[in-house]
Amino acid sequence: MPIVLGAIADDFTGATDLANTLVSEGMRVVQIIGVPGPEETYGDADAVVVALKSRTAPVEEAIADSLAALNWLQSEGAEQILFKYCSTFDSTAQGNIGPVADALREAMGCELALICPAFPKNGRTVYNGVLFVEELPLAESPMKDHPLTPMRDSNLMRLMDAQSSGQVGLISAPIVQQGIEAIRAKIAALITEGISYAVIDALDESDLRTIGKAAEDHSLITGGSGIALGLPDNFRARGKITSGRQTTFAATEGRTLILAGSCSTATRAQLAQAKAKWPHAKVEIDKVAAGDDVVIELTDWAKAQPADSPVIIYGSADPVEVDAIHKRYGVAASGQMMEDTLSALALRLADAGFHRLVVAGGETSGAVVSALDIKMLEIGPEIAPGVPWTQALGPRPLTLALKSGNFGQPSFFEDALKVLP
Repeated sequence: MPIVLGAIADDFTGATDLANTLVSEGMRVVQIIGVPGPEETYGDADAVVVALKSRTAPVEEAIADSLAALNWLQSEGAEQILFKYCSTFDSTAQGNIGPVADALREAMGCELALICPAFPKNGRTVYNGVLFVEELPLAESPMKDHPLTPMRDSNLMRLMDAQSSGQVGLISAPIVQQGIEAIRAKIAALITEGISYAVIDALDESDLRTIGKAAEDHSLITGGSGIALGLPDNFRARGKITSGRQTTFAATEGRTLILAGSCSTATRAQLAQAKAKWPHAKVEIDKVAAGDDVVIELTDWAKAQPADSPVIIYGSADPVEVDAIHKRYGVAASGQMMEDTLSALALRLADAGFHRLVVAGGETSGAVVSALDIKMLEIGPEIAPGVPWTQALGPRPLTLALKSGNFGQPSFFEDALKVLP
């Protein structure tokens, strides 16, 4: 059977977040890592989420990979495409959200695409086109200091206008709250005005479900995982999917490894709480840069820890330390050193019996999944909004939780382990 919904996610944790949302709404979902090849299979899935590592890739590479994913999804029958990016709109003035959206919209012949990163369960809302993180505008939130995509503007229309070729309009909260027909009428009016992108306000889940219904006939939607809440019901109403079928899940036995590369405020708070309970070691970039065999050193250390305890290895640091590291080695080089080290550790320790991995950070998750040569994930139980456990489908038996750096409460790492038997 062909799939009905295809999704292109710009990082691995975002893809898992979206897949979790669709599964919770009764869809059968497979997450594929990287651009699928012609031989790729997905069983009886209703939706396929293609996880790319394109959020901070060179813009030409991000566009090429996204278009390749689009071509494959359309060849498999996808009736609707969702371009999924972070609920904090992680992007710079140069991209990649705008350029990728432009390329997808042009390839699909789409007159207007919606923009809605809102995810109220995680405190992300949009009002009058401004993106809020909890009660703070985006540019006043901790995202203003993100080492790769510092967000210094909260207005989604300005952000999108700076990096896309199309004009950007607004569908405001009062229109959304009037319901489906009011949204559709506003979309029609914006198309008449030559608008290519419509930022749409959303304050709660009911808004997202209304928007999803209003977008039933839209070929391209862009946003966070929250925008997907209202989409499965459209396919269900047309008899394209069956209701309420959930994926089975069997966690792998083995030791537990927590790898953290994210420097977000949320991840650092989670590490502080977990480090008070479990053995932990830090990846020192200065030692990596000096050529020390940090991977062997930390592998030996981890294997020597009590077998019944989770083991934490992290590179996360506060903004002052991150800034100093960037000045010594450069942003790209220091980030690559950290990703290479953590992914090499994941590979060695997986071979040593650490078969349950919790990974914090989108870039780190992408590096780890690539190093482990994981091609497909089954979605399991939810740990926190936007973060499920997953099972690698393939010869290597691994259970993974891939966490966006900004997601989860301070107790996230403890909560994750409580979910599994």
